[in-house]
Amino acid sequence: MKITFVGSSHGVPEPHRKCTCIMLEVGENVYFVDMGTSAIDALITRGISVDAVKGVFVTHMHGDHTHGLIQFVDLITWYFRTPDPVICLPVPDAAKVIDAWLDVTLNIAKKEIRYRETQPGVVFDDGILKVTAIATQHCLKSYAYLVEAEGKTVLFTGDLKNPGIDFPDISGKTVDLVVCETAHFPSTDYLPVFEKYDIKKVCVTHYSDRFLASVLSLCETLNEKGIPALRSTDDLELNV
Repeated sequence: MKITFVGSSHGVPEPHRKCTCIMLEVGENVYFVDMGTSAIDALITRGISVDAVKGVFVTHMHGDHTHGLIQFVDLITWYFRTPDPVICLPVPDAAKVIDAWLDVTLNIAKKEIRYRETQPGVVFDDGILKVTAIATQHCLKSYAYLVEAEGKTVLFTGDLKNPGIDFPDISGKTVDLVVCETAHFPSTDYLPVFEKYDIKKVCVTHYSDRFLASVLSLCETLNEKGIPALRSTDDLELNV
């Protein structure tokens, strides 16, 4: 499983970091966790077929996690007409908003998009990638995603209220990578939680300059404990 941070910034773009968008490649298939920036641009830049996209998993509906989604659906409606991904939305009414946008911008018949409401439990399993949604408390409907493929397990926390409150219970699992977002609290708040679970590697993303010192402190502490940890940047690639 290859993970690429298309965008690694927090609530707004920064000079060298776009908003949250994470691409997963498993064999020939591509999946996204959040689309806060243009996923289509990322695919074309890398020479990846849009047809390869099989699933999009939105952690919550805030704009810095969804601004690229309308563009994605727009382009697979009228130009790249053969892709047929499942798009998991915590708020299914968002599909109506996207359709309304397409109504005022396109003068063609819209194709059927496979939207699916995110609910706790397994939300996607195509035999290659299995995705389990775990409710969090960042907003009214927000989720972390536990992703399993090729014998590996990755947790994408999404935004949390605080790790001590709503970090997903991953007891009994060996997690090869935790991608933890930390725009709203010091990253070091993760330390007591990480000590409870079997975690092999950590990548901190969705952070701002306000908590950068805490990000660096978390990574240093984890590395000293023998758990490889790093902070994301745009275009960072990790092989799990």
